[in-house]
Amino acid sequence: MRDEDKRAARGAYKERKIFAGIFAVRCAPSGQVWVGRIPNLGSVQNRLWFVLRFGSEDLSGLLAAWNAYGADNITFEELERLEDEETPYIRDAILKERLAHWRDKLGAAQIWR
Repeated sequence: MRDEDKRAARGAYKERKIFAGIFAVRCAPSGQVWVGRIPNLGSVQNRLWFVLRFGSEDLSGLLAAWNAYGADNITFEELERLEDEETPYIRDAILKERLAHWRDKLGAAQIWR
């Protein structure tokens, strides 16, 4: 890769849009659902799958479902994206509120406090 291509790739990476939001992880065979909130929806699935593959966190029973039913039966779903918020405090308050809504609506367990 040429230097100018590397610079362009770095620039595109820095300019990418990051969305905070709510996500769900579902286990089809067991019917279990987990929900979580995250400031960067674009990176959470890779992070979760890495943690589950290596078993480094329990994640409220999600690891047990992963081990019992396999990765092919676990799905990731983006539930809601938040509009841009200027202050992290307001964004976090909205994320907490929306997480509670989705947790109640889906009867789900929570991932990451």
